[in-house]
Amino acid sequence: MPNDNNSILSFHTLYQGEFVRVNDYRCRACHGGPAAEEYSVANDIVLMRHGAFSKHFGRRSVTADVNQAVFFSKGSTYRVSHPGDCGDRGTVFTLSKRVLDDIIRDFNPAIDEHPEHSFPFVVGPCDSTAFLLHRELVKYLEAAESAQVDAVQVEEMTLFLASRVLEAAFLRSGLRRTGRRSSTEEDHADKVEAVKTYLAAHLGERITLDSVARAVYASPFHLARLFQRRTGVPVHRYLTRLRLRTSMERLAAGENDITSLALELGFSSHSHFTDTFGREFGFAPSEVRSKQSAEFFAN
Repeated sequence: MPNDNNSILSFHTLYQGEFVRVNDYRCRACHGGPAAEEYSVANDIVLMRHGAFSKHFGRRSVTADVNQAVFFSKGSTYRVSHPGDCGDRGTVFTLSKRVLDDIIRDFNPAIDEHPEHSFPFVVGPCDSTAFLLHRELVKYLEAAESAQVDAVQVEEMTLFLASRVLEAAFLRSGLRRTGRRSSTEEDHADKVEAVKTYLAAHLGERITLDSVARAVYASPFHLARLFQRRTGVPVHRYLTRLRLRTSMERLAAGENDITSLALELGFSSHSHFTDTFGREFGFAPSEVRSKQSAEFFAN
């Protein structure tokens, strides 16, 4: 996507991580164009939430709307026009080259590791699962205070979205999988156990998916997929359960300072902890301290 060079187009960063950036964008342009040539400064995946625009390159053009994922390859040039007067709004996902290459090679290992353009297509389908998850992610990032954003959750959701729309685009374009790099089940099991060990050892620290992946010598993309396949839950969910179940034991043992406990276990605040605790167990942390009877825990 181009830089914000006029008042018609504006960007707002929703999340900035070690290997992914999520930007909200709003374009207020009305019917007209194509406008002046623009230059893509990064490899971006754009998912739309409102409106439509047409992307012109050479003698061809494609129309982007809420049913499509749009791919902007670094270094590519294009022009934009708008078929309607309502403008358009969406989300720009920018992944680091190492992570993006890893995803792309998973769907087509024949793709050169250092392509001139990372995307061999301009648009691809955005199915209902991707559409709804995209809206859920944006809603979460807009509502959460920056200190309360679960970095691992955001990064896993972003990787899932990128993987899903890229796979659909490869299938739609006819560039199907030609094979995957092989790993043994024993290797997979060892990776997952290494992740569990890392999480247990860093329970109260700020953890990102990239820090976990580096610790176990894996890519964030493959680690996220492998962990969920073997455990049944994503890394962020597993980590949250570790923290909450640890807190349950501490509270049952008579812990009185909920704020200190929350911060010690990696939650950003008292409210962040109590909200997460309530969603998980259906009751407040204070109820554990005040009702430590067999009848309470049996219910």
